[in-house]
Amino acid sequence: MIYLLLGTNLGCKRANLCKARKLLKKALNTDFVKTKVLKTKAIGFDGPSFLNQVIAFSASDSLTPEFLLDLCQKVEREMGRPPHKAEYDAEGCRVYESRVIDIDILMFEDLAIDTERLKIPHPQVTERPFVKELLNQIIK
Repeated sequence: MIYLLLGTNLGCKRANLCKARKLLKKALNTDFVKTKVLKTKAIGFDGPSFLNQVIAFSASDSLTPEFLLDLCQKVEREMGRPPHKAEYDAEGCRVYESRVIDIDILMFEDLAIDTERLKIPHPQVTERPFVKELLNQIIK
């Protein structure tokens, strides 16, 4: 299974989650299992609260993690999020900001990847309790 985390804290948040799911479903030609939507405080910056949801689906034989990352970033751009890379402050702490949509690859089957561009499992799986809470809703 592949698990994606969707998060949004701008605009009509529920509509943003729905649109992201629809765009991903169309591009991947697959159905998803989805968690309930969870409201969380912004972490690492002052901003509106987030709505978060995890979706899960089975991988086709041709789907690669790199292709999925490109697709997630394409959906983010289509929804109005500017292209981005991780930024860090002078102390080395990650800089976060509000966003219309954020799509993170949490897990991709049993793969472990650690490159500059892609880390699987995503660090948030262990660092953010709400991610574990959402995953527990669909991992049996």
